[in-house]
Amino acid sequence: MSAPAPAPSFDVVVPTIGRPSLRALLESLGACDGPRPRRIFLVDDRADQRAPLDVGAPAPWARERLAVLPGRAAGPAAARNAGWRAARAGWVAFLDDDVVVPPEWLARLAADLHGAGPDVGGVQGRITVPLPAGRRPTDWERNVAGLEAAQWATADLAYRRAALESVGGFDERFPRAYREDADLGLRVTESGWRIVRGARRITHPVRPADSRVSVRLQRGNADDVLMAALHGKGWRERAGVPRGRRRAHLATAGLGALTALAAGRGRRRAAAAAGAGWLVLTAEFAARRIAPGPRDRAEIATMAWTSAAIPFAASWHWLTGWARLPRRLAEPGPIAGAVTSPLPDAVLLDRDGTLIRDVPYNGDPGRVVPMPGAAEALALLRRAGVRVAVVSNQSGVARGLLTREQVDAVHARVEELLGPFDGWFVCPHGPDDGCACRKPAPGLVKEAAAALGTEPERCALVGDIGSDVDAALAAGARPILVPTPQTLETEIAGAPEVARDLTDAIARILRGSR
Repeated sequence: MSAPAPAPSFDVVVPTIGRPSLRALLESLGACDGPRPRRIFLVDDRADQRAPLDVGAPAPWARERLAVLPGRAAGPAAARNAGWRAARAGWVAFLDDDVVVPPEWLARLAADLHGAGPDVGGVQGRITVPLPAGRRPTDWERNVAGLEAAQWATADLAYRRAALESVGGFDERFPRAYREDADLGLRVTESGWRIVRGARRITHPVRPADSRVSVRLQRGNADDVLMAALHGKGWRERAGVPRGRRRAHLATAGLGALTALAAGRGRRRAAAAAGAGWLVLTAEFAARRIAPGPRDRAEIATMAWTSAAIPFAASWHWLTGWARLPRRLAEPGPIAGAVTSPLPDAVLLDRDGTLIRDVPYNGDPGRVVPMPGAAEALALLRRAGVRVAVVSNQSGVARGLLTREQVDAVHARVEELLGPFDGWFVCPHGPDDGCACRKPAPGLVKEAAAALGTEPERCALVGDIGSDVDAALAAGARPILVPTPQTLETEIAGAPEVARDLTDAIARILRGSR
């Protein structure tokens, strides 16, 4: 009897703005039984990332697999792109940071993926939105409950990495948590993949919201304009998106504007007629929203004033969406078939001119000065669970200008200032010694990769001169040049990838971009 096929490998990606609900998600994920993800990527999309994310106290196995990637505060589409491009597994399971998974979720996810045929590009989970017992739900609660029937909702949707690569991932021109998942689903299915529903289930609690939430949600009308431009007529039917009240909202807002204009010009009859039409449409809209709700005083008051405001907000965002459409279409969209770089196992860094100021043949720890942004860049790598090591030519040892003990003392000072490294790999030879380790030869890179338990192809090397780039290329690692005033123009022109500074280089690596 043959053994059952192994469960497909998968990573979990969670974009987050640091809401308290993230703790509950990670703790519920850590309490799951079943096959475990390779990595759990949290993409920190907060505008201010100086304080670390509050991840609570998930199970030790979940904490060990946790990697925090820096986002750009550019919305969930961009954050999810950063996450899946860093992932290495064949499947990427997206979760929102305000859901909770049951103990069997991992086992059922593995079963869903195992049952997916080769033409399946995505497997959607099922969403349960708990509503209050003993009373009717509010308008906001009903809005959230709509996720239960939503098609391609990335609150829980696992995509095959090959499907994401085939369409270029999420379209970052969608800046909100609105329509970015429908757009991706359309592109995936139109490229020949199927998206199916699995058996696993999550809970999506209704988070608290103020009385203005329904008005703020009207910003999504601008994204509907982009959807129509990208996908043409019928996109709603293909994406399973119900039609809204745009025509009614435009009519209501138009009558309201006409009322104000006629009254301002002293045309009382015209103002009265337009005002009556506006009042009828607004009352009808409010009645529709009040009827299924709890009908208490606070809910009725909220429905009354928001029903008057929503048509104007919806129409405004729809019209501005058309006005801004040429600019949005001119922005870069996803590139189908683009090659992405998963998160490396290790980042190797040159020392002088990259991590610390270049002081020729320095053997004095007191002269060690970190490069700007070095501490912050290294912190990003360490939070993401990427190993960091140094590969450095130190020909001063061969020249008799300093001892190996002095080199080690400088390294100890670097660690005092920048934190511990997973390895220091030094070539003490001179340029004419004919060794295999001195950059631009690949020896140091290969030695570092082997000591860190990986292959050069799973490493990136960041340096400031051409020999760093050449050593990486010779070994098969990814080279990134961070020029300084001493870097030659020919070295910059010949580098396959150039970053503005060390922080930019590390951000590129963590976002999986080239």
